Amino acid sequence: MEIFAFVLLVVAVTFVIQSVKVVPQQNAWVVERLGRYHATLTPGLSILIPFVDRLAYKHSLKEIPLDVPSQICITKDNTQLTVDGILYFQVTDAMRASYGSSNYIVAITQLAQTTLRSVIGRMELDRTFEERDIINSAVVQALDEAALNWGVKVLRYEIKDLTPPNEILRSMQAQITAEREKRALIAASEGRRQEQINIATGEREAAIARSEGEKQAEINKALGEAAAITAVADASADAIRKIAAAIQQPGGEDAVQLKVAERAVEAFSQLAQKNNTMIIPANMSEVSGLIGTAMALFKNGQKNL
Repeated sequence: MEIFAFVLLVVAVTFVIQSVKVVPQQNAWVVERLGRYHATLTPGLSILIPFVDRLAYKHSLKEIPLDVPSQICITKDNTQLTVDGILYFQVTDAMRASYGSSNYIVAITQLAQTTLRSVIGRMELDRTFEERDIINSAVVQALDEAALNWGVKVLRYEIKDLTPPNEILRSMQAQITAEREKRALIAASEGRRQEQINIATGEREAAIARSEGEKQAEINKALGEAAAITAVADASADAIRKIAAAIQQPGGEDAVQLKVAERAVEAFSQLAQKNNTMIIPANMSEVSGLIGTAMALFKNGQKNL
């Protein structure tokens, strides 16, 4: 009796284990009933019929990263590239993921490699380095269309590395070096050009400044000479007026005649010192006539004043 009770207990426990299933979050389990698809269990508690229902597949609904093995691709200009990448996908339909492909992971990996070879084969070598986003988008689009029947959503594809042969790497390095040297020469020539422009501009501005200074100096000199001439003229006129006023005083004319006579005698004495031969008037009365003429001219000038 005890053995029978023990057997019943074991059967009950087995029945409970087989019938009660708890699905974790972000998971989907596929149940088959008598060998055919029956249902997809969502997260939570579910009850199955023991020995009739069978838990056939378990799928994670999380985003899954898949490393795509590296492969050799041929570019449009017949250059070999070693390319590897990483693919991100997510199971969206557990039933299709179970029955749409025998192994959807292998299918996605192989399709990613063939699509990548096709996309790179339409590009030249330089474009493959410049247009990675275009390559990634093309691979994702092709995979997403095919993986729809597998219950999988391809989210994105990223190229991890593009490695050309060593000969291409050396030629690319030489090209980069030549380009940098070219930019350095251009920068140096632009610097020299700017230096010459700055020197020419400075010399022109200096010449303009010197000419402006010389111009202002000439103006100042002319103004100074004009002021000096005016001052001399004013002084001479003032002196003449004073002399004229002094002549009007008693004895003024006699003083003038005496002064003129002194100047005449002084002039003759100077001639005697500078020349061995001196011409003197035959008649000394001519000297007095000369003095009289000078006085007449002086009076006429006084009247004009």
